[in-house]
Amino acid sequence: MRKNVIQLLARQLWQDAFRSKVMLIASALMLCLLLFSAYSGWENYHDQNFTRDEIQDEVEESWENNPDKHPHRMAHYGSFALRLKHVLSVFDMGMENFVGNAVFLEAHKQNTVNFSEASMSTGLLRFGEVSLAMLLKVIVPLLIFYLGFATIARERENGTLKLLIGQGITRKEIVFGKWLGLWSLSLVFLGAIFLVLLLFVLVESHDSMHTDSLLRYVVLLVAYLLFFCILSAITILVSAFSATAKGGLVKLLGIWLLFVIIVPKSLQAMGFYLYPTPSKIEMETAVGHDLAEIGDSHDPNDPHFKAMKDSVLRVHNVKNVEDLPFNYGGFVMSQGEAMSTKVYLKHQEDLYEVYGKQNNLERYSAFVNPYTAIKNLSMAFSGTDFQSFLYFKDKAEAYRFKLAQEMNQLQMDLIPNKGKEGPNTISSDYWKEFPPFEYHFLNISDVFKNELISLLALVLWGGLAILGLLRLSTNLKAI
Repeated sequence: MRKNVIQLLARQLWQDAFRSKVMLIASALMLCLLLFSAYSGWENYHDQNFTRDEIQDEVEESWENNPDKHPHRMAHYGSFALRLKHVLSVFDMGMENFVGNAVFLEAHKQNTVNFSEASMSTGLLRFGEVSLAMLLKVIVPLLIFYLGFATIARERENGTLKLLIGQGITRKEIVFGKWLGLWSLSLVFLGAIFLVLLLFVLVESHDSMHTDSLLRYVVLLVAYLLFFCILSAITILVSAFSATAKGGLVKLLGIWLLFVIIVPKSLQAMGFYLYPTPSKIEMETAVGHDLAEIGDSHDPNDPHFKAMKDSVLRVHNVKNVEDLPFNYGGFVMSQGEAMSTKVYLKHQEDLYEVYGKQNNLERYSAFVNPYTAIKNLSMAFSGTDFQSFLYFKDKAEAYRFKLAQEMNQLQMDLIPNKGKEGPNTISSDYWKEFPPFEYHFLNISDVFKNELISLLALVLWGGLAILGLLRLSTNLKAI
């Protein structure tokens, strides 16, 4: 293949595209949408994180300002954990508006993560919000299909294709020249959006997350480059195998509808049908049933904990709990906390398994739908996918358990048993020594592991796209 011929054909496609008023109108609309989505995304990210940081500081201040108290009262006083937004959520909001942002952490109970944007907004939010990623995943593919539907089909209709071949230009040069021109044309939109995004990343990323944000940014950039490469190849292939340009346009519009709307929505419904999740009432009933079976640590007459009491007394060779070398109430609370947490985690893992089956149904569809692959990768590396939410939830639960057990240990060590002399409260300095909740984003290596299927699918689509173009370059019909 001659490099100068391929570049000449690519340049010709650019000239034809910008000669059209549609391209100018589309560019103006894209610019408006880019400015709007960048501004709204940045405002939402900045305002939400500022508010959540402020509330988290108030929560910590409130915790530390508690007076001298009994440790178990502090365990029930509890704390809050708030989820911060990643700077790349400016690019792709993903599930950000549909999952909770804050959870109340207290002893003996796992609470749900509440205060999602969707729960405090109108029903219009379910139709989605304009984001930078939405422009690249939905709008730009439509533009690629429109700009490229006639690249080969119309030239065949006009007889131009036969003339090009007659002048010594090979079929391979024609195919790859058209593909390069269309792909490079799509990079105009990609480049504009990622330049804006790079500005946000450089401005907002702190030292601790600067490298992580840049790595995520590079992965997103490469993924979208490959995605547009695939879409451009599909466009050239459909145009080449269409008898007329009009027929090619209809086929490409059908492909866009299948990729972006029909297949994803159908698989979501199918996933819920094949792997139904329990309702909130069913979940709470099942958890309550299992908790009742292990006993109530607050009830001194509970059979399970009465047997535990007898066992502890025998081990320490004493007749009464007052004679134990530690506070027995704190010990019981510690054991009850461990058992109840085990029940909560079991039901949580069962629920996660169902969610995983639902999500995998769509995840594996990436091998037949490149849109699914780029959607999953885009959300994951922007920190707005479901796994990022579950990671926050798990970290919040680990902090809740640590807080409750720390208070129980303080009760065991510093509060005397009933009937013994000693204070019933401890110094508030202990509250101040307990570290506040700090949220760290999912490690990028874990993101790669979670999205391995999507990465493989996108690479496979890229390989198939190149093979398709090579095959076309030997079978392209001039008439």
